[in-house]
Amino acid sequence: MSSQNPNIESLPLPLPPGIKESYLPSHDLTYHILSAGSPSNPLILLLHGFPELAFSWRKIMPALASEGYHVVAFDQRGYGQTTGWDTRDFSSVDLNTFTFTRLVRDAVILVAALGYREVQCVIGHDFGAVGSSMCALMRPDIFKSVIMMSLPFQGSPPLPFNTISNPTAPAPAKKDTKKTLASLPKPRKNYKLYYSTSPAAAEMGTPREELHQFLRGYFYLKSADWKGNNPSPLESGSADELAKMPYYYIMPLDSGMRESVQLSMSSEDPATASKLGGRWLSDNDLEVYVQSFGRNGFQGALNWYRVVTDPKNMKDLELFAGKKIDVPSLFISGKQDWGTYQDPGVVENMGEVCTKFRGTVLVDGAGHWVQQEQPERVIEIVQKFLRDVKTEAASY
Repeated sequence: MSSQNPNIESLPLPLPPGIKESYLPSHDLTYHILSAGSPSNPLILLLHGFPELAFSWRKIMPALASEGYHVVAFDQRGYGQTTGWDTRDFSSVDLNTFTFTRLVRDAVILVAALGYREVQCVIGHDFGAVGSSMCALMRPDIFKSVIMMSLPFQGSPPLPFNTISNPTAPAPAKKDTKKTLASLPKPRKNYKLYYSTSPAAAEMGTPREELHQFLRGYFYLKSADWKGNNPSPLESGSADELAKMPYYYIMPLDSGMRESVQLSMSSEDPATASKLGGRWLSDNDLEVYVQSFGRNGFQGALNWYRVVTDPKNMKDLELFAGKKIDVPSLFISGKQDWGTYQDPGVVENMGEVCTKFRGTVLVDGAGHWVQQEQPERVIEIVQKFLRDVKTEAASY
């Protein structure tokens, strides 16, 4: 196993006042963290998405800290300047170090290293929403409430039931969406499956000198700035329905992600896209992502997709079969975010898999990067949730 060089040169982060950058060693990882507020205050933990970093929370951290919290975001395993994870290549990396139980373990270890025994709220965006939901599902004794952004919680996995009475009951046949998408008149494929393949990391990171252009297009296309985003619930998981989603989710069959982004950007004026995107993600801020992924590549981040798309790597979740999230929970997404609907029926079912679900809030003028595109509105929503949860807890 190898790890990144913790002394590798990196540019100073353009952080807002009130946010401190530091490193926290543990008996496993050395965490790169951003923090705001007094360490004597209750803890809020922030989990970023893909292709993002702790830096993605910079716009809302000071405001949450002003509510009387210690707010901490960290580069997760596989990302940024956190070190100690397996950096070997696609064929050599130990995917057991990228399971969802390891994801929660990383958060639990960090919380303990920070000197806390509980977290008032764990907030996750995109891939981080998976992490936040898993934290709340697996360790509700530590994580007292949860907010998921842009990716709704699907629920815990089911297990074959009452097979003693019906031992020959066949397992439900699973639709081969990979095959049906590939057989469409304009053949397509799911981005998660592509991210799980060996060419994906190299293709996304090469050529490195064009990484700024690629990431600018990627962030722009998934934002409210791109007029191609007009999401609505899908009627089913059929290939025809899935193909309604843009190329960044349901890609052309023979294209990588760079080419998929280029195809969607071919009718866009680069200067206009840069100007619009620059309102909420300046070139200086974008350069933080460019430098990070240019330095580390994408394989560490993409290993999580390899886990989630391979059932044998998800078996440890069967330990939580049938369990629901039993702490107060909320889902936030942008109105122009296809991530809300990419798995048909999931967002509508959150009230069934979260026993204390406080509802879904869709934010005007935001696509997938909701806390970066509309930070003021997200701050209002989060602050209200935290106050409501605190008030209710005090009444017990």
